[in-house]
Amino acid sequence: MTAVAHLEEVTKAFGDVVALSAVTFSVEDGMTALLGPNGAGKSTIIRLLTGLTGPTSGTVEVFGHDPRGNVDVAASVGLVPQQEALFAPLSAHDFVATAAELHGLSDPGARATALLHRVDLDPTDRRPLKTYSKGMRQRVKLAQALVHDPPMLITDEPLNGLDPRQRLRIIELFRSLAAEGRTVLVSSHVLDEVERFGSRILLFARGRLVAEGDFHAIRDALDDRPRQLRVRTSAPRAVASRLLAADAVDGVTVVGNDVLEILTSDVTAFRAAVAVAARDADAHLLEVSPRDESLEAVFRYLVERPR
Repeated sequence: MTAVAHLEEVTKAFGDVVALSAVTFSVEDGMTALLGPNGAGKSTIIRLLTGLTGPTSGTVEVFGHDPRGNVDVAASVGLVPQQEALFAPLSAHDFVATAAELHGLSDPGARATALLHRVDLDPTDRRPLKTYSKGMRQRVKLAQALVHDPPMLITDEPLNGLDPRQRLRIIELFRSLAAEGRTVLVSSHVLDEVERFGSRILLFARGRLVAEGDFHAIRDALDDRPRQLRVRTSAPRAVASRLLAADAVDGVTVVGNDVLEILTSDVTAFRAAVAVAARDADAHLLEVSPRDESLEAVFRYLVERPR
């Protein structure tokens, strides 16, 4: 992996409001997701990476240069902003062709046609952009961001307004762009979106980087919180008593006729112990599944834990 962008001890303040506090991380080739609630600092990071603002302290580099006012860096980045930034009277084709012309491309019309096809829009549609749905406008913004074939794509909440089929299609597009060797940075506060990207995650809360890695790496790092699992068995009370006797769990609750809810600090040891407990209880072990392995659970814990 190659570091395409790097923030080193970056703090950004707007008056008395500190949007980022001593943040250090790198963005590498492939796909990276910025995850966090509104106000976590994600949009500020995007503004820093695109040179739209500078840090209060610390350093920002994109392709080895300060992006602030650097034309070469600007030409190497495609931006899909969260805000609507379309010329409403234009057609989608005219809007994207205008972006291509501003980038100095030799055949703006052909390039606009190709990019609109790639985001599943009809380049012959002459309706003005003001008549487009939110999801269609999102895809137009994506087309203009890719029109100059940038090695880095930065997107801020790009799936807002898309229906489920469109979301899947755009996620597939992001994956294909990353597979082509581009750097794709996606900002989102929607947890299941980030999980679908299958990307490296940078998790922010209150202007700080609180975790990074893939989802499972983040979860595996949380050794100070027991895991929650669900066990279905034909003899829940007998299995529960054996697990407690073997000191294999931190807590166990019988729920209904065949379900146990388990707390354990050592999942590997628990999985071995539950098989033995079921065998000794002459019970059928029907299911062992995590209850807190979703990104939602990880995110909530990291954001809410005391710092």
